[in-house]
Amino acid sequence: MSRSTMRASARAFARREWGPLYATVREALVVRRRRAIPLTLTAVLLTSVLQVVQNQDWGYQPVQDLGSVRAADPLWLALLRTPLSLFVPALDLPVWGALAQILLVFGIAEICLGRGRTLFLAYAATLAGTLYARVALVLGPDTPLGLPATEAQVVDTGPSAAVVGLAVYVCWRRRARWTAILVVVAMVVEVLVKNNLAGKEHIAALAAVGAVVAVQEWRARRRNGGGSVDGAADGSADKSTSRSAGRSAGAPSSEAGSGAGPRSGSARGSGSGSRSAFVSEAASGPVPHPPLQPEAEPRPGVRS
Repeated sequence: MSRSTMRASARAFARREWGPLYATVREALVVRRRRAIPLTLTAVLLTSVLQVVQNQDWGYQPVQDLGSVRAADPLWLALLRTPLSLFVPALDLPVWGALAQILLVFGIAEICLGRGRTLFLAYAATLAGTLYARVALVLGPDTPLGLPATEAQVVDTGPSAAVVGLAVYVCWRRRARWTAILVVVAMVVEVLVKNNLAGKEHIAALAAVGAVVAVQEWRARRRNGGGSVDGAADGSADKSTSRSAGRSAGAPSSEAGSGAGPRSGSARGSGSGSRSAFVSEAASGPVPHPPLQPEAEPRPGVRS
């Protein structure tokens, strides 16, 4: 295979895999700029502020009290701290990695899914990891899904579980299936290479998102009577994208449909009516018309 053929194949694969996703994100950023990702920018700012505060002598303990999650903590306390823990960077990792993950993955998800669904999936993936840690400690290190008791004191913070879940879900919605498979394989390899709490929490996040996908697939099949699920999912996403593009361009998205529908319908109606009238007239002769009535004379004092 020649080099030019390989380049053409790579470009074709890239267009199939990332073309729809790139077009959606680019259109939103060009039209709305920063207004397209307010949630993402807020998350980046919050993560930066928490990173600065927790590295101060006076700020470390308050951040730990509000957003630090450990499997040894009571469940109710861990559930209260889980929302903020998503934006607390891990102290043993560079903060720029967390900021880059949030900016890229959260930004793409916010454009493609909307703020509400992005937040829901991010917290669902993070909560799945938090709950898994407790189950893994009960299972113990002798089982494939278990963890040793020493992991109970590990501080569990950061956006990595949410990022993994959002990345796979967006790839599924936008038909970037090979990219989704690559993310899943990378998480499995991470667990095989380094069997720790963070890696297995990523698998738990994937399982949570997989459950959401399975429910949506089942509901779409019921709604479509066993039809294509991808078409239903992508159709709803495309309609929301077209509505946002229409609002930004100053024209409603249903303009084409509302304009074309009545015209085509009236054309079909008038055409079929004229054909039927012509056939009936040819068969039975001209249709008699009622005699014309003489116009009434206008009465005085009344406008005609």
